[in-house]
Amino acid sequence: MNNIQFALEGAWKVLLAGIILGAGLPALFALGIRSLAYGIGGDAEVDHAQPHPIGKALAGLCFTVVLLGVALGITIVAASGFGKAVSFENIIPTLVDK
Repeated sequence: MNNIQFALEGAWKVLLAGIILGAGLPALFALGIRSLAYGIGGDAEVDHAQPHPIGKALAGLCFTVVLLGVALGITIVAASGFGKAVSFENIIPTLVDK
């Protein structure tokens, strides 16, 4: 019975990571594109409204989070090839020996 519990415990972690990285980052990128259209105003919208600086700021924030997620993923893959691991003991991820 403990084997099933261990399997389910690992499965929900994989499912959560898959949802965040598999659907979360593309959804955040789409939100950034939509915010950029809101921030440009004019011909980017149906009502030809004035540009909104909040839209540009929100788009920049969304794109920054997506780029950080991609950079972290590449770092994890590259680090494992060099015999290192990424440690999240501090706020900033660091490379440590395996």
